[in-house]
Amino acid sequence: MGGLFSAPGSFWAWIGYIFDPLCGPAGVFTWFGQSTILACGDAGWGDEIALGLKTTVTVALLTLPVGLIIGFFVALGQQSEERSVRLASGIYTTIFRGLPELLTLFIIYYGLQILIQSVLTSFGYEQRVEINAFVAGMIALSVVFSAYCAEVLLSAFRAIPRGQYEAGYALGLHHGRTLGLIVLPQLIRIALPGLTNLWMILLKDTSYVSIIGLADILRQTGVAVRVTKQAFFFYIIACGLYLALAIISSIGLSYIERWAKRSGARR
Repeated sequence: MGGLFSAPGSFWAWIGYIFDPLCGPAGVFTWFGQSTILACGDAGWGDEIALGLKTTVTVALLTLPVGLIIGFFVALGQQSEERSVRLASGIYTTIFRGLPELLTLFIIYYGLQILIQSVLTSFGYEQRVEINAFVAGMIALSVVFSAYCAEVLLSAFRAIPRGQYEAGYALGLHHGRTLGLIVLPQLIRIALPGLTNLWMILLKDTSYVSIIGLADILRQTGVAVRVTKQAFFFYIIACGLYLALAIISSIGLSYIERWAKRSGARR
């Protein structure tokens, strides 16, 4: 069985190496960091920092769709005709916008572990359970992101004239098709600037996962600082990596916003 999966695993490892922006064949550290403490391999800290960059980007990219989906349904719940649904949605956004992100991370990391342990104990399973730091970090960031996302989407929903819904109903479309064909395209264009800002915040908030032991940019540079005592140098490297992610994101998101505006104008 191990042999069956070893080839695909090696393939993806090779792909990851080829496109590694820090330690790949065309990586920054490969070309400019050799013979320094940023060298890739056993000679320096390049590999460790490259792993931290991959972890940060992976956490952010996996958190984004989860947070968007949850936020979308919470925003729908805040407009529900059912008072209990509106109340639950409002409580959700109030709690996770009101709590510090770090506190939310601790509550989910330790609290979820206690909850699962209690459930398993009730079924007679006494062995200790530990929650994966990556999963806990992604859940924590997702709920915080979704709470802010829900408010952005709610504002976008309210910016769409009621006549748009009525036009859909007049054409014989039920509520779901009206939402998907008429409202959702407008919703995306209206909410996109706010969602872009939330993505930039999410990139920075991924640094919190270093507190629970996840090997992101901040944790890897922190380990390098403790070993080499070169605090200023490695924290400047961390700043550069976060700024690079922000700049790349800004360029990509600006293009998406321009595309969305052109698409809306053609309609």
